Amino acid sequence: MKIYGDSISGNCLKVKWVADSLGLSYDWIETDIMVGGSRTAQFLAMNPAGQVPAVILDDGRPLAQSNAIILHLAEGSALIPEDAYERARMLEWMFWEQYSHEPYVAVARFQVRYQGKPVADLEPRIVERGKAALQRLEDGLAGRPFLVGDSLSLADVALVAYTRVAGEGGFELEAYPRVEAWVGRVELALKIAA
Repeated sequence: MKIYGDSISGNCLKVKWVADSLGLSYDWIETDIMVGGSRTAQFLAMNPAGQVPAVILDDGRPLAQSNAIILHLAEGSALIPEDAYERARMLEWMFWEQYSHEPYVAVARFQVRYQGKPVADLEPRIVERGKAALQRLEDGLAGRPFLVGDSLSLADVALVAYTRVAGEGGFELEAYPRVEAWVGRVELALKIAA
């Protein structure tokens, strides 16, 4: 398998962490989005959306979109709950991550860390919705170690990717103690260096 990803992207790191966690063999192809690495003719032939991550599976088929990729890679593993309701809850968190978390927490991080924008100059809506997303996580972790059930699932992998670096976008995790503790648990489970 080949994984095309940019190491600065939480969406790409999700794929790497799942592959590593499952002991899958792959070649990582660093694809620098800051210099148009996902916009070359060769890349666009593989993934017309021009986004990372993208993978070429062992059988040669391409697959894109981080959550679709990790779902495919983890099929049949402990990262996907066996119970149908818990599996649906996992997917609920994963869909929410892409629509209500990543567009604010990750965008703020990108603008501050990689574009040099001062936190004070971020669009207020991004900050407000980023804080609301982190509060939703805080509330969702009340009385539980992980987002779904009692063990790590793809919901945790999907959401930890940008949550763990939210501070780089001006969001202080100290304000969300359950989230902060959960990040530590997920990092430990996935063997991610803090």
